[in-house]
Order: sequence, then structure tokens, then C-alpha cells
Amino acid sequence: MTSPDTLTAPPVTQTERMPRRAAHVRRRALTNVAVYLVLLAGALVTIGPFAFSILTAVTTSKQFAREGALSLPAPPTLANFSELLGSGHSFARAFAVTVAMTLVLLVGQLSFSIMAAYAFARIEFPGRSILFWMYLSGLMVPAVVLVVPLYLMMVQLGLRNTFWGLVLPFMFGSPYAIFLLREYFRGIPQDLVDAARIDGAGHFRIMTGIVVPLSRPIIATLALITVVTQWNSFLWPLVVTTGEKWGVITVATASLQSQYTSNWTLVMAATTIALVPLVIVFLIFQKHIVRSITITGFK
Repeated sequence: MTSPDTLTAPPVTQTERMPRRAAHVRRRALTNVAVYLVLLAGALVTIGPFAFSILTAVTTSKQFAREGALSLPAPPTLANFSELLGSGHSFARAFAVTVAMTLVLLVGQLSFSIMAAYAFARIEFPGRSILFWMYLSGLMVPAVVLVVPLYLMMVQLGLRNTFWGLVLPFMFGSPYAIFLLREYFRGIPQDLVDAARIDGAGHFRIMTGIVVPLSRPIIATLALITVVTQWNSFLWPLVVTTGEKWGVITVATASLQSQYTSNWTLVMAATTIALVPLVIVFLIFQKHIVRSITITGFK
């Protein structure tokens, strides 16, 4: 006789496996359908406002007032864009000022942030860690708290309502950018830096020839963040500028809402114009962003 411990379960036949496999396939299909429904709902919520903005921008003001916001344009028109960008309107100048401001701030923030991050990551000097964490503590200060001191500084320097008053307080890097770059620079192998030093390279040559080329994904991500942040800035341009000479696109769009209370088609045309450059920038840098996320995940 065999003991109970030596008894084995009877083998599962092919006929018994088929219902289990079918049930597993059904569960997996239902799970996939649920996931795609959630993703579709999220996509609609995300894309919906942009689609609404574009549809309203190509709708005449009469049709918008008569049929409401959810009606399709019949027929679509570009009259709102031509009126907004016409010679008698200041929106085209605000667009140009915003482009210039964003480019200057992008170059300034990237240049100074890269140099500061390299110094904190690769150069040994007394008090380096203390200085870095003191500077990083600026992340805990709300940006709105700095508006009044910065405004008084610009007034004392005679830069109120000037282009340099727009860009000067923000072109020397930011704590977030320096922290992000420093952590990435520290992950670059030290052997590459030592080999360059043996060949006689100094800090500037190492930074521009080794560190920056190896950090292109994270720099591209930081560039996109900087462009989006500065392009959408509203509070500081509103405070430091007056009139239409140095107004930016966000302030110009806000002034449309007060000047044309019921003409929402013109406001949506301005919003659509402001959206297009950001979409183009994202399409250019999306591969670098995905690569930086992948590398960060591996680390």
C-alpha cells in the first residue's frame, strides 16, 4: 500500500485545460478593454479643452453667439486670426516680445545653470555642500513672495517697463535646474573626467567636451521645461510692464477678455496662437525627453 504522502494528483487533461485558458483569455481581454477605456477618457479630458479652443477660434462671433460654444463652425473661418494679427492690433508685437523673452531666458538659464551645476558636481571647494543646499532652499520660497522685492529692485535700476526688466531677474539659472543638472552630472563616470585631465583638459574643456554632450537628454528636458514656464509666465510681466510696448502674449490675451467681453472667438484665437509654438517645441524634443526618463529609470 502507498502512503497518503506519496499520492499525486491526477494529470490535467487537455479538455480541462481549455476552459481555464479561455477564462484567462477573457479576463485578460476585459482588463485590456478597461485600461484602454481609462486611457481614452484621460485623453479626451486632456485634449478636449484644446479642441474646444481651436473650434471656437475658427467660428464666427455671430455663430458663436447664436448657436453656443459646442456648435461646429459652419463654415470655418480665419477672420479671428487675421483680425488678431492685423496691423491695427498689438497682439503680433506681444507675440514677438514673448519669443524674444523666452529665447533670452532659455539661453541664460541653460548657460548659467550648466556652469553652476558643474561646479557643484565636479569642483571641490570649501563649503560646497553647504552653499548648494542653501541655494536649493530657494525652492521652498513661493515665487509670489519675490515679486515685490524684485519689482523694487527693477525700479531702483530704472528697468521698469523695459525688456531687461522682464528677463534680468530670471536669466541666471534656477534652483530646480541646477539641482536637476547636478544630479545628472554626478552620474557621469569619473574615469572619463580623469582621462581628460590626463590629456591636459581644464574644467571648461571637460564641461563643454564631455559633460554637456553626455547630458543632452536632460538638457533637452530642462530646455522644454524652461520654454513652457517662461512662455506661460503672467504675473511678473503684468507687474513690471505697463502698456503695449513690452506686453507679453499672456497679458495681451488677458486684456482681450476685458476689452472684448463677449467676443470669445477672438480670445480663443489668441489662445490657439499661443499654443502652437509649445506643441512644436514638444514635438522637437520628445525623443530626448523619453530618453532622459529611460536613463533616469535605469539609474
